[in-house]
Amino acid sequence: MPADFDKQSYWGERFASETNFEWLTSSATFMSIVDPCLTNLDDSARILQLGFGTSDLQNHIRARGFQNITNVDFEPRAIDRGRMLEKQVFGDVRMSYLVADATQLQLGETYDLIIDKSTVDAISCGGEESVLRMAEGVRRHLTDGGFWVSLSYASGRFDVENLPFDVEVFAKIPTPKLKSTDPDIYHWCYLLTPKAL
Repeated sequence: MPADFDKQSYWGERFASETNFEWLTSSATFMSIVDPCLTNLDDSARILQLGFGTSDLQNHIRARGFQNITNVDFEPRAIDRGRMLEKQVFGDVRMSYLVADATQLQLGETYDLIIDKSTVDAISCGGEESVLRMAEGVRRHLTDGGFWVSLSYASGRFDVENLPFDVEVFAKIPTPKLKSTDPDIYHWCYLLTPKAL
């Protein structure tokens, strides 16, 4: 039976014992891939990370010099762990951590950049409607000129009817092979820009 990645109960149980897990690629590798997207952002840019879980991506974003970072997860254990990890690395906690469901975003703020590192894959376990709800919420929370960067294992992750974004494959990342005869498998980094309303 497949895991219920779209259920909060799954993540609560998992985060009770998991201390660190990086989906699809390390945070350092992900940052090197998205760096061209970050170069035009001011240090004061508002950045939202969706579904940070037990990743350390937020610390890499802060270390890059960004000062206004909000991290959202719908499992409260992730919030505590994120704060603890930030304090271990920087000696203080400056980022915001919020409990929220990425398919029902109501944060009252807008952001210049929204990032998810395979969160959309977990949400897709709830069906295409869940992906569309996530996309609509992301769209509502982007500033004019803002954009969404999403890392996914699926080449057609955003082939969703009525998606409020133009979608570009920003990077195609080969996965490691155990043997040279293994097939080529990729992860996909998407750049999503809002369609005109």
